[in-house]
Amino acid sequence: VCLTCCSRESMVRINQICHKNGIKFFTGDVFGYHGYMFADLGDHEFVEEKPKVAKASAGVEDGPEAKRARLDP
Repeated sequence: VCLTCCSRESMVRINQICHKNGIKFFTGDVFGYHGYMFADLGDHEFVEEKPKVAKASAGVEDGPEAKRARLDP
């Protein structure tokens, strides 16, 4: 459900109905240079990407080889 141009009371009431029934809810509005957006997604899954950190090799302790990042393919 997406709402715009509604009173706060209407938004809260409709959001409560959506939340109880597992329906995603979005609302927002713009007032000149200012605006807002609210989303109630309830329980949802998401994916977070994490960069792989290069680890130093156990046999190499110093020198040019130790300074190069080694990434597993």
